[in-house]
Amino acid sequence: MSPDMAPDKLGQVILSVRTDQFAASLQDWLDAVCVFDNIGIIAFFQDRPPRVLYTHARTSRVFDRIDSQYVGGAYLLDPFFGLHQSQAAVGLYRLSDVAPDQFQRNEYFKSYYRNTTLTDELAFFCSPAPGVSITTCIGRDETTGSRFSAKDREIAKRIAPVVNALVRQNWGDLRSDENTAPQDVAGDLRQRLAQNTGIELSRRQSEVALLVLKGHSSISIGLTLGISPQTVKVIRKQLYKRCQISSQGELYYLIAPYLSG
Repeated sequence: MSPDMAPDKLGQVILSVRTDQFAASLQDWLDAVCVFDNIGIIAFFQDRPPRVLYTHARTSRVFDRIDSQYVGGAYLLDPFFGLHQSQAAVGLYRLSDVAPDQFQRNEYFKSYYRNTTLTDELAFFCSPAPGVSITTCIGRDETTGSRFSAKDREIAKRIAPVVNALVRQNWGDLRSDENTAPQDVAGDLRQRLAQNTGIELSRRQSEVALLVLKGHSSISIGLTLGISPQTVKVIRKQLYKRCQISSQGELYYLIAPYLSG
């Protein structure tokens, strides 16, 4: 689409705020200024699983399992969900910049993310209300098999304030229970494992297990938890022994069913 049409497309987005046409109009405008293969808009909450607001892709594989596997619990391992958990600043984020150091080696990547065929993602990130975050993700996938160039990222960065302002205006009525504490993912996982499998993990073991599944190395886990990499290795060894497993893959398939209630 010609960039000359972008102002008209932006005008249509503004006129469609708070209507059923907003997401499609937003995609239409973004298509006039950015080059991408797919778009997904997801709302994260403090007190419940995420809500998929809009998706569109040229290949069905990108969002094929988003309602079942992703919303069902895999989102807890998504680096973009990490932005919500950390209450990140409004802006534009690239997946490879916020993902853990061993993200492409973890089982979430191998069993879920790789099957989406995504090769790169940029997320416009904003928080329209307390306890609510929205990511508007544009991606590259098997359709082109390419990644975003420095020029692509610069264009997205320039329009990010406008995208996020529009998203906040359109979905400003989304609410999360402000009286509900932020999700204690490690604590909830520990409780579900004990109830369903009889495996009793310590608090620290459950924290390390979750970080391993997200794709953190021992060094990264140590920095996150404020402990030494050697201590992480000891805890990880204890964790594997407690679970009677010997690999990260086994850990994933043991724990994944209990990530979300």
